[in-house]
Amino acid sequence: MALIYISLGSNIEPQHHLTLALNDLSDAFEIVALSPVYESESVGFAGDNFLNMVVAAKTTLTIEQTVAEFKQIESRHGRILGAKKFSSRTVDIDLLLYDDLVCQLPIVLPRAEVTENAFVLWPLADIAPQMCHPGTHQTYQELWQAYDKNKQQLWPIEFNWVAPQ
Repeated sequence: MALIYISLGSNIEPQHHLTLALNDLSDAFEIVALSPVYESESVGFAGDNFLNMVVAAKTTLTIEQTVAEFKQIESRHGRILGAKKFSSRTVDIDLLLYDDLVCQLPIVLPRAEVTENAFVLWPLADIAPQMCHPGTHQTYQELWQAYDKNKQQLWPIEFNWVAPQ
């Protein structure tokens, strides 16, 4: 089984859509850890604040199958395919890491947002602090400690998700 790390974000009814996405992810994958949820201002456009988190899960699916599952979940919950990259969304699901694989195809892994965006790096450092980034060979805790915290403001919020029975 592969250990994957997934970024989840939403700024349209975000508590509702994160809950629905987590329910669907728990049906498709074996969830092993959830980060805290963080609120941040939108990046790249003027819009409502986002809620973001990172999920660790296990899967037997390939990278292609995993990403296809994410796209189906996004579509089920109103994500508009082909929408502008920087825009409001019901749910955004991205594969950050697939084991310690470094590749360009079928997608770029590890995803660049891991080291570029506080809303990805901080929650990843929360659930995998001692794990090393396969490109930089630094731990996620070290990367977060070195990150320029003035680049993007975010703060933890209360969010409780209970896995469906």
